[in-house]
Amino acid sequence: MPSGVSARSSSTSQTAYNESSQKLSTRRIAASSPVEIPDEGPSTSLRTRVCEIFRDAQRSTAGHRKLATSLRKVQEACCYEVPNAQGKNQDQFGEDDFNVEVVRCMIRLLCVKKSEGVGDRIVNFLGVFLRRASEKDITLMPEEMVEETQTLPETPSTRLTSHILSILLPLLGSKEKVVRFRATQLIAHIINSLDSVDDEYYQLIRTGLLKRVRDKEPTIRVQAVLGLGRLAGNETEEQQEDPASDNDDAASGLLGKLLEVLQNDSSADVRRSLLLNLPLTPTTLPFLLERARDVDAAIRRALYSRLLPALGDFRHLSLSMREKLLRWGLRDRDETVRKATGKLFSERWIEDCATSAIPPQTKPAAEATSPSVDGLLELLERIDVVNSGAGSGIATEAMRDFWFGRPDYRHAVSFDDAFWGRLTPESVFVARSFHDFCNDETASFRLLAEEKMPEVTKFAFFLQRYTNELINCMRYNNAMTEAEEQEDTVEKEFIVEQLLHIAKALDYSDEIGRRKMFSLLRETLAVEELPEDITKLVVDVLRGICGSEAAGEREFCGIVLEAIAEVHDNVAPDEPMADNEDESFHSARSELSDSAPMEARSGGSANAANDDTSEIVEAKAVREIMINIKCLHIAQCMLENVEGGLQQNIHLVTMLNNLVVPAALADENLTLFLHCFTKGHDALQVTALHILCDISITHSSIVTAEMEDPALHRSIYKIFSKGLKASHAPEVQSAATTALCKLMLTSVVQDEDLLKQLVGLFFDPATKDNAAVTQALSYFLPAFCHSMRENMEKMAAVAAAVIHAHVNLADELDEEKGVVSATTVSNMLLDWTDTRKLVARDVTAVACDEASDKEVKGTNGDVHLTLAKTLLERAMTCGCPKEERKILVNMVGKICIAPDSSIEKLRAVTDLAAEALDAKVATDTTTRNALNKVHQALRNALGEAASVSRSIEDPNADKTGVGHRADVGDASDVEETAEARRGQSSQTGTGQVIRGALVR
Repeated sequence: MPSGVSARSSSTSQTAYNESSQKLSTRRIAASSPVEIPDEGPSTSLRTRVCEIFRDAQRSTAGHRKLATSLRKVQEACCYEVPNAQGKNQDQFGEDDFNVEVVRCMIRLLCVKKSEGVGDRIVNFLGVFLRRASEKDITLMPEEMVEETQTLPETPSTRLTSHILSILLPLLGSKEKVVRFRATQLIAHIINSLDSVDDEYYQLIRTGLLKRVRDKEPTIRVQAVLGLGRLAGNETEEQQEDPASDNDDAASGLLGKLLEVLQNDSSADVRRSLLLNLPLTPTTLPFLLERARDVDAAIRRALYSRLLPALGDFRHLSLSMREKLLRWGLRDRDETVRKATGKLFSERWIEDCATSAIPPQTKPAAEATSPSVDGLLELLERIDVVNSGAGSGIATEAMRDFWFGRPDYRHAVSFDDAFWGRLTPESVFVARSFHDFCNDETASFRLLAEEKMPEVTKFAFFLQRYTNELINCMRYNNAMTEAEEQEDTVEKEFIVEQLLHIAKALDYSDEIGRRKMFSLLRETLAVEELPEDITKLVVDVLRGICGSEAAGEREFCGIVLEAIAEVHDNVAPDEPMADNEDESFHSARSELSDSAPMEARSGGSANAANDDTSEIVEAKAVREIMINIKCLHIAQCMLENVEGGLQQNIHLVTMLNNLVVPAALADENLTLFLHCFTKGHDALQVTALHILCDISITHSSIVTAEMEDPALHRSIYKIFSKGLKASHAPEVQSAATTALCKLMLTSVVQDEDLLKQLVGLFFDPATKDNAAVTQALSYFLPAFCHSMRENMEKMAAVAAAVIHAHVNLADELDEEKGVVSATTVSNMLLDWTDTRKLVARDVTAVACDEASDKEVKGTNGDVHLTLAKTLLERAMTCGCPKEERKILVNMVGKICIAPDSSIEKLRAVTDLAAEALDAKVATDTTTRNALNKVHQALRNALGEAASVSRSIEDPNADKTGVGHRADVGDASDVEETAEARRGQSSQTGTGQVIRGALVR
């Protein structure tokens, strides 16, 4: 039947197709496989059983333990003699047969790509089997043999492991990245699965994995560091057991190389693997904690969520490291890192302190530790809350996350009278952070704060008590001599500050409490010994008590001004008041610059200047300084809390006239600030530079009017010059650079010597480590030159001197010092003097386009002509070295030459170029060609400018004469005409755009 024949034909063809497809697939696998598979011989029952186990293992990791047990039974059947009751079994296999079959399955894995999950499952199964088989072999060995064996006992599992390693180790250097990856992965997994490895293969594994650490594939480097991390842990243990080992050798060994990879590897996965697998030792811990500043967020998160919790008690870390870890983590830009840090602080670190605070006999066996206020206080002490909790320190952020994540502690804390009666820095910070947290959250938390915090009246008494303790302590210290021991007031100041922070957020609806707090703060503000930070907080709280309306603001200003007057009365009660002075103020005017009036006020005469009188004068001067500082600081704090206008508040007008204006006349004391810079330390020098800069900008006539006081003028310039040379003090150098840049940008200082010094400082390799100087000059130099033509002309005037100084500097220093090349310096100078980049357009930079009747930015090369003139004059001097002359001539060859420039300057530079050619300034061919080229361009531009000027002077001349070359001698006759044409073009807008030749 046709149908039957068709069916048989179809079946036969399908079988043939399957056989050919199978052969083709086998050939493709053999062709693409980088591992040569030898002849495997006929299939056996052992091979079938082993392949079935490996086939099931690649499906899922859930049954690996069961499959490892099955494979172990097959191994025992092959390696150990098992009694056979039925006689000799024809399918009996030996240990070598089993090892060959396992390695045969493993070889198939080497070609599986990383993206295939079956490969990772087989690697995991092989590790589970080897670990289980090793444990079983040890249990089967007699105890006497285990005790007598000092090295790794030889078992079937160790022989199988050695056989696998002997196959994998040569493949670590394979050209195929897939083979290298799987070989490295298998070796690393075997190392981490077993307790020990044969000494014969230990060094081979170490050497092979160290080479893979430098592999170009990040995935291979990850597997290599996973294996080396285990080896490094073993070496670390051996070094701890042998203290006599050389630490230098250890640092330069395996652990040192892995730490170098941790710091410098470009792959985040490699660094993360090392972070989680390196041993935690005193040597590695600083390098591991550095990863808190890693560029990869996953590494930073792993540090806070995995490494630090596994580290153990955080109190083993130094105080500075605890504070850094908290600050870096809580202020990280990644939200997951911030959450991990908050969880670490509120769960792990608090548990360490809470567990140690509970007596051993009362510790729960397996339950979580109950809230412990003593543990919380210890935690705050461990992070140095006195320093980290001031203002908006990191302790404030940490406690905000703590209260949010630990509701059990929110309900466990109690702020009763006994708590307020024995305040410590840690306990008062607990109260302050709890109160701030509740006020920043929902209404339910605010109700919780109202329940736990005392009322305003009672709180005012607590504040008064601790404030009095602080003031009495400070007065006691002031009365002590320098030889006597003074009492520390830091903790007392911190307690009062935290109480004032709480007072800022209290509810002052209770009038009795409000009046009590108001009178207390009013009296406290008038105390002269009160520190500045507490003074500012007192003023802030007073502002909140007075209210936000205009009447409350006037009341607030009046109270503060009364306190200022009282401060002055307390400090200098015997000083007479001037007749024309307001009753609310005594004179706050400092007269330290005039010594004669001070001697007159002290009652001394010219002949009675003894030691006692000098001490009285000095003490009186100190008291006057205290008056100014104290009164001005209170006034500053008040002005920071005022929102109304000056004229509408009579109290502000009074303060301005009698206190601020007299003290602000600082321009009369410039000599004092110059003296502070000359004789002071680094911090005082920075302050003096800031003051000189501000005064010079505000009163620019002090610096610009040289003839009024030439000595003062020179002294100010000398101070800035000295500051620029202060390479030993980077802060002073950066302050001087920033100040001088501001003064030059505002055209207050126009000294070319200082400009030359700034340019030299920019190219000086000694300032490359001072980022503030480099950043300031990187912005200033192009902005200064491209802002105004006058600034470009100043830069052109100093360019030759800059090149000369740079060439001398390059000769003195080696190339390894990072000296900028002279070509780079010359190109930047040309860019800074290019008038085409001017931001502000002036008359010489504007022409008119006749076609569109619009003003366009023209090209005027006067600045570059000035630059060329300066460079050529320097190149033709007798003392100019050959290398410097070559640089100068090459710069001249790159200038922008335009016929719209001044004919006088064109002629002068042309003559200089011709003179340079005659004098053979350019010795080599390249430089000579550049000089000839620029000379010809100058002649062409000069001729074109002369022709254009002649055509404007004589309208009936030939129209085609614009491109005619004029004689150089005729150019002087039409100079005035060309200048008039440019002026007329800029005014009437009827000129012509002149396009010149640009020589680069």
